[in-house]
Amino acid sequence: MALLEVIALGAQDAVAAREGGADRVELVADMAADGLSPSPATVAEVRAAVDIPVRVMLRLTDGFEPGDLGALVRRTAELRDAGAEEFVLGFLTADGALDLPAVTRVVEAIDGAPWTFHRAIDHCADRAALRAEVADLPGLDGFLTAGAATGVDDGIIALIAEAQGLQQILAGGGLRLAHLSRLRAAGIDAFHIGSAARPDGWDAPVSAEAVRTWRAAIDDPAP
Repeated sequence: MALLEVIALGAQDAVAAREGGADRVELVADMAADGLSPSPATVAEVRAAVDIPVRVMLRLTDGFEPGDLGALVRRTAELRDAGAEEFVLGFLTADGALDLPAVTRVVEAIDGAPWTFHRAIDHCADRAALRAEVADLPGLDGFLTAGAATGVDDGIIALIAEAQGLQQILAGGGLRLAHLSRLRAAGIDAFHIGSAARPDGWDAPVSAEAVRTWRAAIDDPAP
């Protein structure tokens, strides 16, 4: 069955996502900054509220540079202590290259836990080089990507071209139901939604009904 991941800002969102049929949530804070690390208390609340996997964002500042790496490693330890077992991360240098030392240090801090390389890949200077550089890092099992910084509308050709890579493509970033047929036909079987799960905007909670619509669409046997 195809994987459906929904962005959650807290326990209410996570419960609605699960009720709608999501397989996993990506737990973040502050979507105005494109998603930062939630508090340890929020992680504990969400883990207590749902029994589906929860991927926790590891990012303390807007943008894709790691900022204070020591502070990020300390927050990672706090999030693990609160129950976080899966993560989302990815860092670039100022010139758009992979910041491999920063990524490696945080991967060491999560100690073998599964993780997604997030949409920093859509802002990097060389997608293929980035994927090759991180390919052997422990725990990496997919890339959250729209194929382009501006979203799936502009990146769908890149997504289709990358669909046969070793790590899973988690398609997301302006993803619409209209994209599904082409992506599924290319073999992509993992999808990530944020605003699409919130028909009333980011100030409203996740809609279980909206998630249910996506669940039905990605499970439709005819792409």
